[in-house]
Order: sequence, then C-alpha cells, then structure tokens
Amino acid sequence: MAGSADNLVIRNLTITYRLDDQSLVHALNDLSLEVREGEVLGILGESGCGKSTLALAMLRILPLNARVETGQVLLGGRDLLICSNAELRSIRGRKISLIPQEPAVSLNPVMKAGTQIAEVLRAHVSQTGHERRERVRELLREVGFQVPEEIYNAYPHQLSGGQRQRVAIAQAIACRPGLVIADEPTSKLDPALRRDIADLLLSLRNRYGSALVVISHDPSFLAMVADRIAMMYSGKIVEVGGCAQFFTRPLHPYSQALVDVARMSVGTGQRVTHFARIPGESPDPKTVNPGCNFEPRCADRIEKCAHLSPGMLTPEPGRAVSCFKYDD
Repeated sequence: MAGSADNLVIRNLTITYRLDDQSLVHALNDLSLEVREGEVLGILGESGCGKSTLALAMLRILPLNARVETGQVLLGGRDLLICSNAELRSIRGRKISLIPQEPAVSLNPVMKAGTQIAEVLRAHVSQTGHERRERVRELLREVGFQVPEEIYNAYPHQLSGGQRQRVAIAQAIACRPGLVIADEPTSKLDPALRRDIADLLLSLRNRYGSALVVISHDPSFLAMVADRIAMMYSGKIVEVGGCAQFFTRPLHPYSQALVDVARMSVGTGQRVTHFARIPGESPDPKTVNPGCNFEPRCADRIEKCAHLSPGMLTPEPGRAVSCFKYDD
C-alpha cells in the first residue's frame, strides 16, 4: 500500500532562538521549499546552517526557546504550525514521521524495541495485540532483520548502532506515512552500514511510495539516495535542483566549492566529513545581513551583493538558485 499523497510545502519560514542572555539566533530566514510526492529530497548543509531546525519545524517539535516569526508548514494544505495538539498527535506518525539523528537517545532504554514500535501502531491503528505483534515482526523483517523476535525482545542497549537505526526506521514507517524525514540517518555509521541504510531507505520508498526528506552534511550519502538536492547556507536555501545536475554542474558559488570536494567521493561510498575550505567564516547567526550571507566569502561577488539579498532565480527549467550571477 502506498503512503499518503499529502505534499509538504514550506512558505517564508523564519525561526529564531532566544538564548539565556536574551540574544537572538536567526536559525531560518524566509525559507521556502516544496517536497514532491514520492521523491527523495536531500537537504545538504554544514553544521549550524539550520538543517535540524528545519526538520523539527516540519513536525512542529521545536524547543521551547524557538519562535516562528513568519511562515507556514503546509501538509496536504493544513498548516502544522497552527494545528491543535490533538490534531498534531493524529498527524505525527501517521502522515509524517521522523527518523532521528540519535536512535540511542530517542529510543526508551527501559522498553523493548518491539514494544516501542508497537506503541506507534497503538496510537494510530485499530488492531488487536496479536495483530500489532505480527505487524511489528513484519516491519522488522522489512528493515532487514532475519530473526525479528530477537530484536523485538531486545532493549536498545543490547543492539548495535546499525540495529538501533533500523528499529528507528521501523518506527517511522509503521503507519506507512506519506512523508518520512530522516535527520542525519547515517552520521554514526561506518561506510558499509551507510550503503545498507541508503539501500533500505530507497527500497522502502519504492515499496510504500512515501516521500523522503533526507537531511545530511555528507554529499556522498545524498548522492546515493536523493532525486533532488536543496543546498542550505546560513538559514536559507541557496540552490535547488536535480541530484545529477547538482553534482555535475552546481550553480551557486557555495555549491561549486562544496562539489569540488564531493566529487572525490561520489560513487566511491566514502564519507565526506568536511566541507570545502573557503576563505572567511560563516556569518554570525546573531546578526542579520541585509545582503547575501555568502558575499564576504564569494569570489564572484559584485557591489549589490553586500546590500541586497538575492531571491530564488530560475536560470533553467527545474533549477533554482539564490545568486545575482543569474539575474538577467
């Protein structure tokens, strides 16, 4: 059975964090993005660019010191940012779900793995206890466990990192949601397990028809799974396009610098653990730059880049980029 056809559309999303000293961190800045039905959209960016904030906003599970200044997160036309808590409980897990970055932290250490998957089903699906148990066994087989009963009865600390990640994936797909968000799903895994998780995510997408948003700082991993890439820099999307186009002919100067490093690993299965070395530093998220955030580090900058923020331009079909180079 295919997942829900609900599309996710993010419009003009701006999110800040208030720190203990009352200063503001600008995490997302007027960000807009669409996730198409059944696609794998890769969100690529370095640490601190706002990727995880974007993931949390998609499910409205932001921390208490976060504030949505502007914007909408529309799932099937319903704005999750203004839904009641009861509505959100009916949506999370059933229509949209999360594969967390740290299963060792997100899984309950005193509950068996199978019971934790069954709790997702209990919240959304009318089943007997026997039916739930059989469905959990089926899910454990789907994510690659040959002896599901052993995993069902294991506690998280008795599982390896790769096994815990698979349990987290089973939780996320239990109710066959139309959209699954994977936040750095392979950040703690070795290269062989990264390839296994990539293959698993793609097989589940093909089986259920669910859309996937895969968030990562690792371009080589996204090259294995994504249909499209959305490049983030300093709280904004700076480029969106097909995966093959992005890696062979990136448009944004930041993307171009990144791909110079990523080309050495795409297709090899090796991990890229650092971004291209670009002169200068990322902008301070406590300040608001009236111009392009990448301007101080950009070799192609022109005068107006320091004073005006470029919108998203479409230099060719299916591609968008935030850069004045393409403003005809």
